[in-house]
Amino acid sequence: MKNLINFSIAGSLMTIIFLGIVNFITSPQTLWLIYPCLLLLLWPITLIFMVKKMYKQYSLVCSAIIIAFLIVENYLYAPHHLWFAYAIYPIIWWPILMYLDEKAKTLQVALIGCVSTIIYYSLLNMIVSPQYPWVIYPAFLVLWWPLALYHAQRKTFVAFSVTATLLISIFFIIVNVVSSPGVIWAVYPIFVTLWWPLSMYFYVYKRRMYHATFMKRM
Repeated sequence: MKNLINFSIAGSLMTIIFLGIVNFITSPQTLWLIYPCLLLLLWPITLIFMVKKMYKQYSLVCSAIIIAFLIVENYLYAPHHLWFAYAIYPIIWWPILMYLDEKAKTLQVALIGCVSTIIYYSLLNMIVSPQYPWVIYPAFLVLWWPLALYHAQRKTFVAFSVTATLLISIFFIIVNVVSSPGVIWAVYPIFVTLWWPLSMYFYVYKRRMYHATFMKRM
């Protein structure tokens, strides 16, 4: 394994130098070298950390490299629009969850993550593009984290289908009002979603009725 690590380091360095020369000679006006360099750097880094079983440290180093890559990419091609701020937040959560270990599975962490995510993207929405409340989309996605965890821990699957249907319905109503208030289209996906709790209820109800009938016959 040591030979493989040494080979990956030497191969990555040689390839980066070669691509750097090609980039400088053929197209110095475009720094396309950064794209293959990201993968070439992750190759030996991944081998080193996986062999040593340093998974938490690996998540921290890789997150830092990816964030640095996004910042450089943003600075080179779109310095007037700081789009990297949209992408770095979920990347930061990778090492956070790794270092939390078993605590990452708790409802408390899920609630903190959900609230902090909504606050972060709400502020970003207000500062960068206040003309449209796009924060409703990441907020809708991140709300599933504590919701699903809460019901999974308690095995309340019928209740989960009801609360999830309410969440989906509220989401579509808000999107309808914000995006196209002149056309009431939210009723169509809401109608389809209603079949989820209905099917769950009748499945559980029929199963309980069958079980009760079977026990009486016994």
